Amino acid sequence: MKKTIVVYGSSTGTCESIAQTIGQKLDAEVINVADLTAENVSEAENLVIGTSTWGAGELQDDWYDGVELLKSTGLEGKTVAIFGCGDSESYSDTFCGGMAELYNAATEAGANVIGQVSTDGYTFDDSEAVVDGKFVGLALDDINEDDKTAERIDAWVEEIAPQL
Repeated sequence: MKKTIVVYGSSTGTCESIAQTIGQKLDAEVINVADLTAENVSEAENLVIGTSTWGAGELQDDWYDGVELLKSTGLEGKTVAIFGCGDSESYSDTFCGGMAELYNAATEAGANVIGQVSTDGYTFDDSEAVVDGKFVGLALDDINEDDKTAERIDAWVEEIAPQL
């Protein structure tokens, strides 16, 4: 596998824990987006990026500077996979919406985005992170569906690993 980094933004620790799990499974370095540098991005051939979702589908706060860094550094020729955390019961109409902002930033920066996930088996009303009937990445609700998190991570990592 080519040099891969897992980058996360987390306010409560849930997204950080998930990033650590994904990083361990991919044998990849895990970096808090608040500590991300242009050098980290330039040296990596693959990025797995994740955010928690806040309010009306917004990114985790640290990601706003991170998105600008991704855009300014550029992702041409890089492969990007996206994961997100959300609450499908309390925020059913914006579930994992933060992933949409990461997806838009990655595609605008020239990345090849992989790892879309079917919405089958999820319970939510709406999400900006759904494009053509699939999430733009791995959507996780570790609050209400924590019993599905490990299985969803395993299946997703198995799918994306050969492309990294």
